[in-house]
Amino acid sequence: MKKFKVAILGTGNIGTDLLVKTQRSPYLECVAFVGRSSNSPGMAKAMSMGITCSDKSINYIITNSENIDLVFDATSARDHLIHAPIFKELGIIAIDLTPAKVGVMSVPAVNMSDCLSANNINMITCGGQASIPLAYAIGQSQKTVDYIEVVSSISSKSAGPATRRNLDEYIQTTEKGIKQFSGAKQAKAIINLNPAVPCINMQTTVFAKVENPDMASLEAAVDDIVDKIKRYVPGYELVVSPFYENNRIVIMVRVKGLGDYLPEYAGNLDIINCAAITMAEEYSKQGGEK
Repeated sequence: MKKFKVAILGTGNIGTDLLVKTQRSPYLECVAFVGRSSNSPGMAKAMSMGITCSDKSINYIITNSENIDLVFDATSARDHLIHAPIFKELGIIAIDLTPAKVGVMSVPAVNMSDCLSANNINMITCGGQASIPLAYAIGQSQKTVDYIEVVSSISSKSAGPATRRNLDEYIQTTEKGIKQFSGAKQAKAIINLNPAVPCINMQTTVFAKVENPDMASLEAAVDDIVDKIKRYVPGYELVVSPFYENNRIVIMVRVKGLGDYLPEYAGNLDIINCAAITMAEEYSKQGGEK
């Protein structure tokens, strides 16, 4: 089987963790690790692994497109708006790890097969990857969903400069994903950057207002979707099963990272990277050569 040739655009923590995960994959081969600074820690890590590196950013992708099947874009929402039409023109599949909302929204446990015909998919947000499957389970098991609220708490140390710059986009994109996948009339996303020491694992709570809740159906739907997520995010854990209190449904999950490049408490970054790798591997299984 021929591996998909992958380039990683963005050499921060997310991009570097993606590199480690890509190298472990039997379906993917990293042919380039690309950023803007040759002095970044991520570049040093990639060089130590013998990976081709460049500080020419998108220009490297343009001049080497014949050797690239797929790009992980781990830059920023603003940058991806510039990159997306370039990837399209070059015929390169793009997996967007920014909240740019350009491509098809992708949550592997929910709509993997629906995404494979698209050449640009958006991994939404870390909070979206944690919460949207639960919102989807609510939408699938309840007749009417009036409102869903998602509160994600992550370690402050796991939120780098790009994450902090994209907080507005994070909220907008997560809310859009919740409504799209659950059918909720209204949605609200909240993120807390917790400075606690020792660092906390990512924790996400989903609240929902529904008419005449069917808790038995919801419990079955949640158990099913959690099992699907754990196949590609082993640290995804249901810590509070669905219950109904004060006229609302409550569900809580915790995410512990694999500890590949990032610390285990950075489950927020790990979950979106695991989801992106899962989608890239599926493209490779389905696609073959460019």
